[in-house]
Amino acid sequence: GWIDSKMITEIDEKTYRKIEKKPIAVSGDIISLVKTGDNQNLILAAGSTLPLWRPYLKEFTVGDKTYHSPGRVLYGKFKNPRNMVINQALKYYNAPYLWGGRSPFGIDCSGFSQIVYKMIGISIPRDASMQINEGRSFGYPGESEPGDLAFFDDDEGNIVHVGIIWEQNKIIHASGKVRVDNLDQFGIFNENLKRYTHKLHVMKKIINTYKTGLL
Repeated sequence: GWIDSKMITEIDEKTYRKIEKKPIAVSGDIISLVKTGDNQNLILAAGSTLPLWRPYLKEFTVGDKTYHSPGRVLYGKFKNPRNMVINQALKYYNAPYLWGGRSPFGIDCSGFSQIVYKMIGISIPRDASMQINEGRSFGYPGESEPGDLAFFDDDEGNIVHVGIIWEQNKIIHASGKVRVDNLDQFGIFNENLKRYTHKLHVMKKIINTYKTGLL
């Protein structure tokens, strides 16, 4: 992958070790406006990591700059991670699809599942073909719980899509935009098109498999 050089701030090993030891905090608002001490603004998308977060001051530090973040920040343990997954996922409703995207301005199917899971402290791979290797498989939508993942394949059996199960017969996924569609044992049924758009391959329980919480 690649990144614009302007998006990188170099830190020394001592700072890195310090960040590693601190609890993780991430931005919980779909878009956050944070400020530096000299009144410069920085826009953050949901799921952005806030290094060296100090909740009592609502501040975090990157390099030699300190930022004030008055919005919602997620950290610590969560009482109901499944509800949190759904609440965070629905914040992206109608966000446009963009291959390679992970923000409300453009997001793809696996970027959507990855960033929403990050917000409850679970790290999963970037691509759906790798995410499918996480968690425990189950066979029927009736066994699903909110926050489980459903994976879909093409005619050759390649994993090409992933979505977040909301209810036993509903799925939140990024296809054209982030949307809610019907889900059954055959796949995703689009009511607008009156046809199946994605063929179900397997469903996975990941929340039950991993410890949740940003610690």
